[in-house]
Parts: sequence; structure tokens; C-alpha cells
Amino acid sequence: MRFLPAGDLAVSVELGEEISVEINTRVRALEFLIDQKGVPGVVETVPTYRALLVYYDPSIVGYEALCAQLSTLAEQATTTAMPPAREVELPCCYEGELGPDLDAAARRLELPVDELVRLHAGAEYLVYFIGFTPGLPYMTGAPERLTIPRLDTPRVKVPAGSVAIGGIQCCVYSVESPGGFWLLGRTPVRLYDPDAAEPILLKPGDRVRFRRVERREFDDVAARVAAGRFRPVIR
Repeated sequence: MRFLPAGDLAVSVELGEEISVEINTRVRALEFLIDQKGVPGVVETVPTYRALLVYYDPSIVGYEALCAQLSTLAEQATTTAMPPAREVELPCCYEGELGPDLDAAARRLELPVDELVRLHAGAEYLVYFIGFTPGLPYMTGAPERLTIPRLDTPRVKVPAGSVAIGGIQCCVYSVESPGGFWLLGRTPVRLYDPDAAEPILLKPGDRVRFRRVERREFDDVAARVAAGRFRPVIR
């Protein structure tokens, strides 16, 4: 564990050096403890794979004093009982233009297309944190067989809802944006809706599963989403 100043209003608490469930669990547990304890001066927390960025008000708490408090909480974070993880189901269509890289990814991985879809849709993904764009989840959980280098040339535009893989990661593009992952399919569910009471659908610690759907169901769900009549399954 080490502390790194991030400007004069934040400190990065680094809890490891690699992407792992264990380290990220400690990151999320530390964030939970900070919230539960109401640490004086803390304004905002931002989790990543292996670190927690803590913004603070220096008129309330100094850097050294804050680091001392965070160090104590970080030691407790290994055994902290957090709330049960949510299970979120996202419908995903892997057909046609909705999965433009599916065939190429299957060739690269030397897998039949149906097997690639089966492996991807059959896995459970852990949301490590939200970032890059509003609502975009950084996730792992895919079988090792689906590990694939990112695209050599990133796209300038990726449609919102695109479900993609790159390296050991899986993500869902929450808004139209550039991107370098392989696009396997698309979900009609909005991961970012600025007009909703809770604009960001997913949270760090969520467990996500993709339910394979045909194009007809995809279009039906998309219409219900647009009309405000669809709610994803969250357990």
C-alpha cells in the first residue's frame, strides 16, 4: 500500500500492482468504509482496478492526517463485509451489424462463432469500476480462451450499447465514442441515461450476465427502452 498525492486536493491510495479480484475487492471495501465512517473532509472517491482516488477538502483535513486515517481503514478493508453484490442481466444480440467483429474475433481466436458467443454469454462478469465515459463498466470474467489483443486500429465511433472484448477485459460502450475493443454484439439497455433518477445503471461490484437474444427481441426491448417502459433484471 502506498499513497500518492494527486494535485493538492486528492490522494491516490494504491493497494496493488495488478488486475485481480482480491485487490479490487479491497479497493471497493475501502471506499465502503470511508462512506460508512464518514471520514471528515472527504469529498468524493473514485475506484479503479487497484487504487482508490480520494478527493478531500484541505481546509477540513490535511494530507498527512488523511493518509493516516485511510491507512487504518485500508488495513480493515480486507475483512470488511460489504453489501451483497447485485446481479444484473443485460439482453445482448450477437447478430449482423450489431456484432461487426464477431466473425473476425472468432477467426483470431480459432473458435466457431457459436462457441465464441456461448462462452461470452455463459460467463459472469465483475464490474471493477466505471470510467472512460459516463457509465462504461470495466469488467473481467470471460474465460481465458477469449483473451484477445485489442484492435490494431481503434474505431473513431463505436455505437452506444456495443458489447466488446479486448485483452482480458469486457466492456459495454455506454455512449457513442472511440474504442479499440472487438465488438461482439449490442445491448439495447442504456447504461447511461442523463434523464433517469439514477443516470448510471451499473455499479462497482455488480455481477453482470449477458442473455443472448434474437434480433426481434432486441428491437422490441429497444422500443420499450425508448418509451421508458423497460427495466433490466437486477437481483
